[in-house]
Amino acid sequence: MKMNHALVVAEAGVNHNGELPLALRLVDVAAAAGANAIKFQSFRAEDIVLRDAPKAEYQRQTTGAAETQYDMLKRLEIDRDFHLAVFEHCRTREISFLSTPFDHASLEFLTGELGLAQVKIPSGEITNAPLVLAGSRRAKDVILSTGMSTLSDVENALGIIAFGLLGGDGPCPRAFAAAYSSPEGRQALAERVTLLHCTTEYPAPFEGVNLNAMTTLSRAFGLRVGLSDHSSGISVPLAAVALGACMIEKHLTLDRSLPGPDHKASLEPGDFAAMVKAIREVEQALGDGIKRPMPCEVKNALVARRSLVARRPIRKGETFSETNLAVMRPGSGVSPMHYWDLLGRTAGRDYAAGELMAAPYLERDA
Repeated sequence: MKMNHALVVAEAGVNHNGELPLALRLVDVAAAAGANAIKFQSFRAEDIVLRDAPKAEYQRQTTGAAETQYDMLKRLEIDRDFHLAVFEHCRTREISFLSTPFDHASLEFLTGELGLAQVKIPSGEITNAPLVLAGSRRAKDVILSTGMSTLSDVENALGIIAFGLLGGDGPCPRAFAAAYSSPEGRQALAERVTLLHCTTEYPAPFEGVNLNAMTTLSRAFGLRVGLSDHSSGISVPLAAVALGACMIEKHLTLDRSLPGPDHKASLEPGDFAAMVKAIREVEQALGDGIKRPMPCEVKNALVARRSLVARRPIRKGETFSETNLAVMRPGSGVSPMHYWDLLGRTAGRDYAAGELMAAPYLERDA
């Protein structure tokens, strides 16, 4: 079994509240916590939502019901200069910059001007076929989040992605299905796509996480699988790593009491750092899967295991029996696994009470 090392992504999302200093501070915190990457969200409100579109219930609870979803998103847009400043700060802090595009213009900017190789397709866009196709055509690697999805939804999206990765022309459902089922399409998906199990609720209740679905995704599609986690605390990401997650995405905020839709479902800096530390400890604990004595425990075998010893003084020529043999620590003598080999044999020499038995083969000529 290969040693696991999950990519940890700090989901800054829109927790910058539209303020560049706050975004830069999130980069600092993510880097200090040991995250591999920090991810933002890139969008233009007028391209993704109608002006009278309602908010989700969790958004109404965290930002109020009077404001429309459009107005909320408009406040959280980040422009080109904002992107460039954060991108450069990530380079300085040696942490990868990622951002999720929600529209075609943002996708082109991220993969073009910023040169991002990875594109994240969020759960809400998994049925946005034009954007999924554009993402697969422009990206080297695709991360597909699967919140709110059935296996059929995921398969349909993977068909579009396979078509895009192969550079297919004439997009249509039949062409997508053909690309998905082709050996070339399957190979491209295996090499370039990561699936993220996700529960799209903020915060996600533990009974709604359904973490075993991560294993189902892996078996169904044979792809790398990770977790985009919206649950409270750090226990679910740790369990996901133990199940083999290759990526953990978790929301990060400087303060859960800040105004904004996602702060309350995010980890503060101390908890995020604790999560990263615990993930690395879990990965160390998983090991390579080979069952063998570990170097750290070999020395304890002599103390914890037992040997065959003389229960009382045994004279040369006396028959070994249940009454004169005992099994006692330490384990530096003959293993008790040879107990029945000695029974009925005769001692080749005298033994004092408590003395370790000689190796069985030394007694065979007696």
